[in-house]
Amino acid sequence: MSKSILMIVANPSISTTLGWPVGFWAAELIHPYDIFIKAGFSVTIASPNGGKVEFDGLSDPRDASGYSKDDTLSLEYINQPEFMALLENTPGIANLKSTDFDAIVVCGGQSPMFTFRGNTALANLFMEFYNTNKPSAALCHGTCLLLETKLADGTFLIKGKTITGFANSEEDYADSVVGQKIMPFRIEDEANKLGANFITKEAFSAHAVRDGHLITGQQQHSGAETAKLVLAALN
Repeated sequence: MSKSILMIVANPSISTTLGWPVGFWAAELIHPYDIFIKAGFSVTIASPNGGKVEFDGLSDPRDASGYSKDDTLSLEYINQPEFMALLENTPGIANLKSTDFDAIVVCGGQSPMFTFRGNTALANLFMEFYNTNKPSAALCHGTCLLLETKLADGTFLIKGKTITGFANSEEDYADSVVGQKIMPFRIEDEANKLGANFITKEAFSAHAVRDGHLITGQQQHSGAETAKLVLAALN
């Protein structure tokens, strides 16, 4: 029996700080997806609410900004109609059971910062995986979900855990490029308040961390490393 991976991407939203449309980061879905598929695993792409999901504009290699023009793997998948069809009508998490999957990977992008906080259903689903000792991964801004997850005794999951996520150094860079504060809070600051051992590498370098079966990736260049740690945990 091949292993089955559940990958969660955020539904489209609007940034409350900048007022622009936000979605999920293309590479954070596609790079891990590519590794799982090539390992012979089945992958289900879902979203909290279900329905059509959309890339953050800057993460689309076709975007006029050219920000992600070098992401040739994402462009390869974007040019596959059968893959893009998976993004047109994703299943919502209310219709999914953790028992049908062997691992969960929560992708990032900008929308998670406006839609994952307070999402009890998503936090509970993640904890169903974690509590049954299945690899439970979050990547980049998707790690903001870990600010919501708690153990049965009410303790925050990440207290005392070694994790990573989108770093303050990376938020500083993004804010400087745009010329104002982009995100409503910072994951590194909030995770440290909850007692996490939050570790980062140089801004925008590939970096993923495994603490038991909890796996985290720093940002969009860490998708492959995150997927490899999931594979290692499954094996």
